[in-house]
This record gives sequence, C-alpha cells and structure tokens, in this order.
Amino acid sequence: MLRTIVIDDMQNIRQKNVAVIKQYCPTVAVIAEADGVVSGVAAIKKYLPDLVFLDVEMQDGTGFDLLQQLKPIDFKVIFVTAFQEFAIKAFRFSAIDFLLKPLDPADLAEAVKKAEETLSKEMLELQFNTLFSNIERPRNLQKIILKTAEKVYSIHVQDIIRCESEKNYTTFYMVNGQKLLVSTTLKEYETMLLPMGFFRTHQSHLINMLYFDHYIKTDTGSIIMKDKTAIPLSVRKKEEFLNSLNSI
Repeated sequence: MLRTIVIDDMQNIRQKNVAVIKQYCPTVAVIAEADGVVSGVAAIKKYLPDLVFLDVEMQDGTGFDLLQQLKPIDFKVIFVTAFQEFAIKAFRFSAIDFLLKPLDPADLAEAVKKAEETLSKEMLELQFNTLFSNIERPRNLQKIILKTAEKVYSIHVQDIIRCESEKNYTTFYMVNGQKLLVSTTLKEYETMLLPMGFFRTHQSHLINMLYFDHYIKTDTGSIIMKDKTAIPLSVRKKEEFLNSLNSI
C-alpha cells in the first residue's frame, strides 16, 4: 500500500479528491490530510508518506514552496492543479506527474500506477532539482529529463541539436556529440519543445533552430544543421519553414 497524504487548501475539493482516490485506487491508503504549506510540511514530517497529492496554489504558498522546505525529497509527488500553463510545462520537462482538477479516474489510476514503480532517491532528487531549476530559470535555460534504458539525464534544452524518431523511440543528438535514445514518441517532445525554438520539419525530425545553418533549394528542400547533418523537409512543411526563417 502507498501511504498517502492529500494536501489542498479547499476543504470541499480535498474531500472530493480523497473520495475519488479511495474509490479508484485500492493500493493507496490516505493516512492524513492538510490544508496548506505549513500544515502539509508538518503532516509529511510526522507521517513520512510514500506519496503526496499536492495542490500547486494554496493560500499560504505553493506546492513548490512546500517541497523546498523538505529537501531532500524522499517521497513521490503527484501535483493536482487547475490549468496553469507554466506549472504544467515545468512538470512535463521534469517528468513529474500531475493531474488536472477535477480528478479524472482514469488519469488518476495511471498516475498512481506510475507512482508504484520503484524510483531511487537519486532519480527523485534529479527530477525535483530539474523542476526547481526550471521554475527559477528563464525559458532559454530550461532543462528536460530524458530516460534511456541505462540512465536518467537532466539536459539543458539549448544543448539539443535535433531529435529523430523511429517508431515509438526518439534519439536526441546533443552538441557534445552524445546520442540519447528514449522510449517516448517524438510527438510528445514536439509538444514540449516547439515553444522553445524547435521546428518539426518532417514526420521523423524535430530540429533546434538555434543550430540551423542553411537551406538547400531543391524540389523538396534540405536543411543543413551546424553539425553538417542534412535534415529532410516535408512538402507540407516547406512554406511554414521558409516563413519561420524570417523570424530568426
């Protein structure tokens, strides 16, 4: 059983969340509740939970403030939030689970299933350090968590030259020559990286425009990156890409 604390400053929402968790998550035991940062910190120190459902915005601070007071963090966290674009981007880049209010039972069950996976203290620390770093840094200095079969990396986004997909895998090509293969689709990374200056040139390719060098005008066109790699440009993306060059 996952010994769990639910933290939310709205009593009615907290009670609804507890009820949904009890109904749909038989492996979760809610051992305590809290209504803010101060009471949440006290509850976590007292009960030492395995998992915390944590609201982002509370009357006496944020979920981030709470976690900063408890470092190093040795419990798993599922954030529960109203739609807040900045916070959600930070969670995705840090590979930390979040749920939107009101809780969807299917999403809840999936998040709990992931929480049941064994994570080392080092992995938890890396995820949260990346989260805190992204909250504090400007957009061009963001980091992203990448999980390969052997290791977990916290990578500066601006150090990614390009991404290339093969079925359900994505290879990241880095400025230092390193290649990282992760078992996640390119579509998921496209959603995260497009606002960071990346461009989807082709079904299998996502490039960082920071490392664009020149464009060869052929029938379909070919993009040459600063590392001399030639990247295909699909016909349907050609006009959009050429227009994007005007903004570089």
